[in-house]
Amino acid sequence: MGHLGKERPVEEAKFIWMDGGLVPWGEARVHVLSHALHYGTAVFEGTRAFETPDGPVVFRLDDHLGRLRRSARMIGLKLPYTEEELRAATLETVAANGQASCYIRHLAHRGYGEMGISARGCPTALSIASWSWGPLLGAGVRLMTSSWRRNDHTVVPTAAKATGPYLNSVLAKHEALDAGYDEAVLLNAAGHVSECTGANIFVVRDGLLLTPPSNAGALDGITQDTVERLAADLGLRTLRQELLRSDLYAADEIFLCGTGAGVVHVSSIDRRELSGEGGEGPGPVTARLADAYDAAVHGRDERHRDWLTPVSG
Repeated sequence: MGHLGKERPVEEAKFIWMDGGLVPWGEARVHVLSHALHYGTAVFEGTRAFETPDGPVVFRLDDHLGRLRRSARMIGLKLPYTEEELRAATLETVAANGQASCYIRHLAHRGYGEMGISARGCPTALSIASWSWGPLLGAGVRLMTSSWRRNDHTVVPTAAKATGPYLNSVLAKHEALDAGYDEAVLLNAAGHVSECTGANIFVVRDGLLLTPPSNAGALDGITQDTVERLAADLGLRTLRQELLRSDLYAADEIFLCGTGAGVVHVSSIDRRELSGEGGEGPGPVTARLADAYDAAVHGRDERHRDWLTPVSG
């Protein structure tokens, strides 16, 4: 069964990389008048390092750093470091913390210097933190359709992984938890399925995988792309197309995917049960993809070794 999504305390590591170098965890601070704290002018990435027989690796690091750069450009934030510098800083951080596996958070935010809506004179601060953080959702997620609608791309750039718009996810997640569910799925203004609060959603029907396109308000997920490629390896066809709420109810299987969640099956949607193996576990397609994802991130699939960046060496 899925858990109720109760957040766990952050497990402190030794260091956080901040504006050019490592600082002790407890000294990584920002000013209370930082622009991003008041106006949400920040972008971020969630990445993971996984343990492999050859040592820890960061999964699709270059893809995550590329999306960080694009997100920053979308909200008018200039990154003070190149992707190559951030790549080296990421590996330095994980190595300094001595972590075989961990979650990695890149954050670029408009800092302290000016106040007001525009405040373009504020410097851009950049930090990289890594800590031990297990999967954010347990298996067998109980999903509900939120009363909140997903941000529209004409209101904020939904293709950007920006902090301000995540208030939308926070409200939907709290609504789901308060109602006794594990996670929420959001519809867009047109009533089409968009995504969950921090994960992309896939529907399996008659062996075909369906997932909402980015113009539905869904983030163009790196794990979503990973799943599509792994599905192709397994001979499964995937389509990005608009989905109705009723498509969720009629699904053979539903699963969620994301850096924080991994690949996890949904056991019910709005109290409508989905049947898996034995009536409880993941369906056959979800199980195959979850196994393929686990093999890829832990270096057991030689076809996708290019997704893995060694922390050392």
